[in-house]
Amino acid sequence: MAYNAVKMADWQISEAAEKNMPTPEEWRERMGLQKDELIPYGRLARLDFMKIMKRLEKKKDGKYIEVTAITPTPLGEGKSTTSCGLMEGLGKIGLNVGGALRQPSGGPSMNIKGTAAGGGNSLLIPMTEFSLGLTGDINDIMNAHNLAMVALTARMQHERNYNDEQLRRLTKMKRLNIDPTRVEMGWIIDYCAQSLRNIIIGLGGRMDGFTMQSKFGIAVSSELMAILSIITDLADLRKRLGEITVAFDKSGKPVLTKDLQVDGAMTAWMRNTINPTLMCTAEYQPCMVHAGPFANIAVGQSSIIADRIGLKTFDYHVTESGFGADIGFEKFWNVKCRYSGLKPHVSVLTTTIRALKMHGGGPKVVAGLALDPAYQKENLKLLENGIPNMVHHINTIRKAGINPVVCINCFHTDTKSEIAMVRKYAEKAGARCAVSTHWADGGDGAVELAEAVKEACNEKNNFKFLYPLTTKLRDRVEKIAKIVYGANGVSWTPEAEAKAKMLENAPQYDDYATMMVKTHLSLTHDPAVKGVPKNWALPIRDVLIYSGAKFLCPCAGTISLMPGTSSDPAFRRVDVNTKTGKVKGLF
Repeated sequence: MAYNAVKMADWQISEAAEKNMPTPEEWRERMGLQKDELIPYGRLARLDFMKIMKRLEKKKDGKYIEVTAITPTPLGEGKSTTSCGLMEGLGKIGLNVGGALRQPSGGPSMNIKGTAAGGGNSLLIPMTEFSLGLTGDINDIMNAHNLAMVALTARMQHERNYNDEQLRRLTKMKRLNIDPTRVEMGWIIDYCAQSLRNIIIGLGGRMDGFTMQSKFGIAVSSELMAILSIITDLADLRKRLGEITVAFDKSGKPVLTKDLQVDGAMTAWMRNTINPTLMCTAEYQPCMVHAGPFANIAVGQSSIIADRIGLKTFDYHVTESGFGADIGFEKFWNVKCRYSGLKPHVSVLTTTIRALKMHGGGPKVVAGLALDPAYQKENLKLLENGIPNMVHHINTIRKAGINPVVCINCFHTDTKSEIAMVRKYAEKAGARCAVSTHWADGGDGAVELAEAVKEACNEKNNFKFLYPLTTKLRDRVEKIAKIVYGANGVSWTPEAEAKAKMLENAPQYDDYATMMVKTHLSLTHDPAVKGVPKNWALPIRDVLIYSGAKFLCPCAGTISLMPGTSSDPAFRRVDVNTKTGKVKGLF
């Protein structure tokens, strides 16, 4: 049933839906799982990835559906809501459907954005658990990541305090000669804590550590989270955790986690994270939650593991890509699909009329502030001016050979004329288009979308990558900039170009993925530039190396790995009812 989303808050809808949420045992029977393939965790459960895949390895995969979006406003355009609504809609028309979404970070949940569980009648339940740590993956990643920094900083202190003979006797390791000015890793915490972006550690005496500059990032920006999203099994996780570059020595050689002999312990901390957590929509379609990588700098997808399970257990599997199609879809297309070997049947482009009006020159949209009235009344001229942004993303999806379906994520302020205009331009650009009111109406409101997606899934597509792996780094960046972002070309700083040439000439980097780093609020590197700008060049100032994940990350503009907490953060409204124990104020 659909609840009154106008009168009921998200937490109220979640609480009402949770009363009939299947138990772990009911999920096991419903999904056809063996008893030891589902690991109960309170009223939730994990799915034992390796056991499920071993049993179902020869079963044919279901339909693979990706959800992305146009360039969003700072408020987001509802990809998670659309993903949940699509699952509900496909369930409403009688199909065996499930999905996979990313785990939300505590930073945004306690700041402006709030949780990422969808909304209205199109959300994941139970929402409180989803928003407050779930089954502990982010905590395990924080422990494993920070353990690497403990190993590094302790080693630097010991190498300073002891001579070579003492060092061999006490640590049974040779001197690593770590360069304190070239420490690549920092510490992580799952909050938006701008005061920790740049810090000094080791103050005090010789027994209080090595004094040096250090830093914190938000937990989901950790390379370990990026690794979790792309691994294929536990052995792959173990190998990649040993190849993370934590620093460089004084001769310029990388110092890896395995050089510090900490990679085994890191794997022990993360051993359970390979198993996705099972949740469901408010209409009880199963949905896995696994991984939550920082989309600006990492792959920004739920995990390959979750998608592999979903494709074996569901006839239709829905997965979401972070941010707009220029970032999330591009990485899904050229990185995730390449790593997984999976080919999508359709891509859903989430579109809102308010975002298109913003791209058409509408007033500035600021998270945390009321939406300008211009976005709540009909303005066909403003809308038409912004539609090229949607068309640009449709064309990007079509270049991958994928069938696009535009989902108009409908708000009650959208008019019939505005909806008709978006539909006309979407279909003219070669996409199917469906209006969906899943937020207000749940699965009933997403039937048109579900039918369009089902129809697109049954068509043949010609999926192809943007570039072969033999393409050099600078040529890859050029292709992405021109074809996906619409730039005229790329402008490299001398330092960045020199680094790119070095990487191109080093065979060990030939199989590294190209993971672009830029703002999600614009097709360009500048978040203030909206629409589809012309005659511009993409500036690249650096190339980051993630040697465990095997990512080369060309940086366009400045991206902080530690967001800041706003002046009116969400945590001010979060509390616990001391009589019932229920959390309030999260949503």
